[in-house]
Formats: sequence, C-alpha cells, structure tokens
Amino acid sequence: MTAEFKISLAPVTDATATGAAKDILESTQANLGFVPNMYRTMANSSGYLSTYATGYKAFRQDSGFTAKEQETIFLVISRGNGCDYCTAAHSMIADKVSKLDSETLNALRSGAPLADAKLQALAEFTAHVFETRGMITRARAAAFLEAGFAEKQIMEVVLAISVKILSNYSNHIFHTDLDDVFAAYAV
Repeated sequence: MTAEFKISLAPVTDATATGAAKDILESTQANLGFVPNMYRTMANSSGYLSTYATGYKAFRQDSGFTAKEQETIFLVISRGNGCDYCTAAHSMIADKVSKLDSETLNALRSGAPLADAKLQALAEFTAHVFETRGMITRARAAAFLEAGFAEKQIMEVVLAISVKILSNYSNHIFHTDLDDVFAAYAV
C-alpha cells in the first residue's frame, strides 16, 4: 500500500549524503553490506533518519524481547499500517535471521492466529496498542503480563510502533522501491 501522493524528493545517494544522514548511511553499509532504499529516502531529513535509527537500535538491543518476538511485533505493526516494504523486509529478517518458522511467518503475514500461545498473546497485545493508539485496557494488559511479559515491555511495544510509524509512513509517501534482498518476500 502506498499513499495517493508521492513525495518528489529523490533518494539520497552516497555522494549527496551529508552530516548525520551520511554517518548513518555509511554505518548501515558497513553493518549490512548495503543500504536499504528506505534509509535513502528517510535520509532527506537527518532528524527523521536519526530518530528512526536510534529508536530501532534501542528496541533491538534493549527491549527484552527475543528476535522472534521482535519480528512478531514489527510484522503486526507493518501489516496493520499496510506497509508492503516493511512487511517484506521483516519477513526476510524473521526467516533468515530470527529463524521464525514458516507457519508462524505466514500467519503473521496474513493475520491468522499463531500456534505459539506466547507469540499470539504478543501479537494480540501489539495490535491492541496499535489500534487503540495506546489506550490499553486492563484486560489486555493483564493477558500480556500473564503470557510472561513485563510492564517495561509495554513501553517497548510503544517504541516499536513509533519506529514503524516512521518507516511505514516514509515508505507510503515515497512509494519506496523494494530492495532485491527482500524481493522473495514481496507482499
């Protein structure tokens, strides 16, 4: 899904990148071996890209969620926002890096129930926080906590939603081209 409107700013190249955006693009190239198209579009605003990169890194390192749980969260949000780019990217990461089984990955991509009770509780809670814009009910919070998660992780779900809003919305307004590395997971 993309917005009707398409922003006219061109993706930032290595040659045109400056300041914090240049540093982030160079770091991304060094860490991943490529710079995702999404980073190049977000680099039109150093503050935008920097906020995204900082939040994403903090979530990955400090959320207390396992890699499979992180991808569950990111896929629920990306699907909810209708971001085909991020759904494909996180599907690839879930499969190749986090080793999420294909049944769970396919269920997350389609919105079907998950066989793993803890991941299902996480997916339901993430969708609830997303859909209610943080107006969490006591019952949903209790179910999340009873599934084995901590109160601090409620804040981490909100952080993940914030990060995905930045990436998902950017992809909508730029109509970001899917990178070849994610192509096999296109929606």
